[in-house]
Amino acid sequence: MNEEYDVIIIGGGPAGLTAGLYTSRARLNSLLLEKGVVGGQIVEAELVENYPGFDEGISGLELTQLMHQQAIKFGLKTIIAEATGIELKEKQKVVKATEGNFTAKAVIIAGGSQRQKLGVPGEREFTGRGVSYCATCDAPFFQEQQIAIVGGGDSAITEALHLAKFASRVIVIHRRDQLRATRIIQEKAFSEPKMEFLWSTIVDEIEGKDVVKRLKLRQVKTGRKSTMDVAGIFVSIGLKPNTGYLKGVLPLDELGHIITNEKMETSVPGIFAAGDIRRDSARQAICAAGDGATAAHYAQKFIGE
Repeated sequence: MNEEYDVIIIGGGPAGLTAGLYTSRARLNSLLLEKGVVGGQIVEAELVENYPGFDEGISGLELTQLMHQQAIKFGLKTIIAEATGIELKEKQKVVKATEGNFTAKAVIIAGGSQRQKLGVPGEREFTGRGVSYCATCDAPFFQEQQIAIVGGGDSAITEALHLAKFASRVIVIHRRDQLRATRIIQEKAFSEPKMEFLWSTIVDEIEGKDVVKRLKLRQVKTGRKSTMDVAGIFVSIGLKPNTGYLKGVLPLDELGHIITNEKMETSVPGIFAAGDIRRDSARQAICAAGDGATAAHYAQKFIGE
């Protein structure tokens, strides 16, 4: 199967959905490829309070559903498929995917990121049995139990606050001696009586039998080791860009992010990148949406020229 489009958008988060809206409104034949759930990482957010236009907040799932519906209204086609490669063929770009090959004049890569793993013994074995990467998904399983969350950024502390609605105690384990989360989120966290903070500490191992039972911990500065009984551990230590299939096609930075200019252009004419997947992204939904609009604008100009 080799269908031809004006624009192919890889990734269905806020960046990709906004790009799809703009290219479709420009009457460009546009295809969105999404390997999982349309909406991306933000669908896990129970409440998004900082997206303009929603003064009472909105769930990440509802927000991206509205974005998708709006883009579909203007003609965006969506296929659930994972991009596995891009081949440059004269002026055409061939996107190889699990559902076939798709050809376009321009490609906008907005595939976002995936959650980083701790990489410690027990993590893989107990994933789904006490190890989780989504507080919104799994918090209700830990009613009135002691749990831990690893991380200190906005996502980690926001998830910790959500967990506190269910758990008896939430212990934030952070390798630094202060949080990286924004001040307003920190204020909420420090005023939450169910939350406790374990500074300058890392997890060495996750133990249990059928489910998670305890953590082996190590103090970064002193090396002192300890154990902690928990019913579960949530991991929120950052994101890794989904660019493995782009090695050799586009220049990437040392962390795997796509390098772009202010027009979202990559070094390959006709290939653009938007959102968390590109270098120096602010990793905010509103910024990703702006990236998507910018990429779509300059993709339209590229095709027109």
